[in-house]
Amino acid sequence: MINNIKRIKKIKEENYQKIFGIKKNTFDKILKLLNEVYRIEHLRGGHPPKLSVFDRIVIMLLYYHNYRTMENIAFEYGVAKSTICECVKWAENIRIKSEEFSLPKNRELVRDTEIEVVLVMRD
Repeated sequence: MINNIKRIKKIKEENYQKIFGIKKNTFDKILKLLNEVYRIEHLRGGHPPKLSVFDRIVIMLLYYHNYRTMENIAFEYGVAKSTICECVKWAENIRIKSEEFSLPKNRELVRDTEIEVVLVMRD
């Protein structure tokens, strides 16, 4: 398994947008929200999850922003595809319920672009 915390701490703030599709402050807000929800959900303790909350956020963002397959992410993390699916669903459901964050879609960038068409007619 890779250690994302060390790797991501080295990322410059301006590169967050390129890698994850969101700014660093948005990433930090999502991390704070998911850590709080996780803490509340696991007050009684229990078996620790294989992937940290931090990893779950990274997985969700890789899946949605970079359009990577769950199989590809599962291979990279050394877990089953179902674990990745659960992580994405968990993080996404909390993000949606909070109504605080909406992740930009690559397709939205295309919609805002004006395309000029030139019609050439031949006699």
